[in-house]
This record gives sequence, C-alpha cells and structure tokens, in this order.
Amino acid sequence: QVQLAESGGGSVQSGGSLRLYCAMSGYTSSSTCMGWFRQAPGKEREGVAASDSDGRTTYADSVKGRFTISQDNAKNTVYLQMNNLKPEDTAMYYCAAGRPFCAVVEGPPKRSAFPYWGQGTQVTVSS
Repeated sequence: QVQLAESGGGSVQSGGSLRLYCAMSGYTSSSTCMGWFRQAPGKEREGVAASDSDGRTTYADSVKGRFTISQDNAKNTVYLQMNNLKPEDTAMYYCAAGRPFCAVVEGPPKRSAFPYWGQGTQVTVSS
C-alpha cells in the first residue's frame, strides 16, 4: 500500500520561505513521478510542480522562479522549496505520486496523472 506523508508546512510572512517534505513508502517501483498540488478554500486543486526520476521538472507559471521541486530516489522523498512566498500561495499543499516509470511533461501537473496522494500540509502566508 502506497503511503505519502507531507510535512514542513506552517505560517510565514510575505517574502518568506518554507520547505515542504514528502516521504513515500510502499511503492514497488524505483522510478516514478512526484508532484505537489495545492488547494485554497473555495478553489479547485491545482498543480504546482512535478519531477521524475530522470530529473525533469515542470512548474505552474505562478510559481516559476520561486519554487523548486527536487526528488531523492534513494530516500523516496520529494521536496518543495518555496521562496518569496506571497499571500496567494496560501493553501493546503498535497504531495502525489504517479504510476511507475512515468515521465514529466511540460506544463502544470495534472491530477489525473497521479493516483497516490498524501493528506496535505497547510501553508499560510500573511501580508
């Protein structure tokens, strides 16, 4: 059974930084895509960033240049470094894992490509 556990969320002021962590267990393949999504109150869940085992990455336009996703295949862990945070980044952030041997494609990650999800970690940015 695949399990994903996020951590690292919290409250920061505008312009601050946070680093999110996602540990995955129970995955039978050493190669997959990992993604970060977020959902603000009253809004749909949107893709933020994704990476694959070959090091390819993709980002939503709203976070390009501010967020960095990285994936440690040996530790089955994915990170999201968030810099220059803005109030509009406030949301519940979810980690997700794709199917074995998936590859990142350009553009914001799509929910349909990720069958495994964590419970989320809250990020709040105050102005």
